[in-house]
Amino acid sequence: MLSTVDFQGISKMAQTHEHSSPEQILQFATTSFPKIILACSFGPEDIVLVDLLHKVNPNTDVFYLDTGFHFLETYEVRDILAAKYNKTFIQVKSNHTPEQQANQYGDHLWQKDPNACCAIRKVEPLYEILHSYDAWITGIRRDQAITRAQSKVIEWDRKFNKVKFNPLVRWTSADVWTYIREHQLPYNSLHDKNYPSIGCTHCTRPVIPGEDPRSGRWAGMEKTECGLHK
Repeated sequence: MLSTVDFQGISKMAQTHEHSSPEQILQFATTSFPKIILACSFGPEDIVLVDLLHKVNPNTDVFYLDTGFHFLETYEVRDILAAKYNKTFIQVKSNHTPEQQANQYGDHLWQKDPNACCAIRKVEPLYEILHSYDAWITGIRRDQAITRAQSKVIEWDRKFNKVKFNPLVRWTSADVWTYIREHQLPYNSLHDKNYPSIGCTHCTRPVIPGEDPRSGRWAGMEKTECGLHK
């Protein structure tokens, strides 16, 4: 962890790289912060970043949060990517197994208190893995949700006290899928079944044409984010 935070320097870096390509941002990120890691959910944005990072700095660590409630298709694309890039993705799990969570907090916590479920299965494990790094890379984009509209290409993550790189922040969904198709990258087959955003099985449903792409996450609840991003 950085001993001091140069907020002005981070802001200047963000301004300098606002219009840099994702490759340039990743090159800058991995050379400036050797202790950096990519967060991968195996969604389309992260698949693009895994491919780009393989070209820029293939030795960079990549992790995924294994909540224990993922779709089978998510694990399938993980295995395909691992073989394609000869890459071991670091599995990060909660200290509570699903059974332990049910015993302590009751069944179906994701229905009763989805924020608590995400905290146990995602946020707390993320704190643990990021503790060993100075910076992290994410696939968030500004047009994904109103909560992400002000994201910077490089920013200080106050929640986790790390420098955060968002190389695809200016991209659109069309940009992401164009890259995937042009480079013939594998992707989660659920995307072809009206699942534009994929999380846990309990909290993800298909999206009806015309709905917001993230409306299938925590449908019927006020919740819109899992707590990993502000």
